[in-house]
Amino acid sequence: MIGRLGGQLRILPGTVIGWDMAAALALGDALGIPPLAMAELLPVIEAVMVTKLNEQMDQANG
Repeated sequence: MIGRLGGQLRILPGTVIGWDMAAALALGDALGIPPLAMAELLPVIEAVMVTKLNEQMDQANG
């Protein structure tokens, strides 16, 4: 599921702020992932993803 959320990023100029959670929850539902699992795991994974993507963008921009 996480690999499928790449197109659902919420972005401000120069920074990633997270996923579109409505889209993430809809995708998880369509894939049959229990809502409790999504509620527990998505915010934690999102936080790591945001940190890493922003670090990569900072390094690329010097």
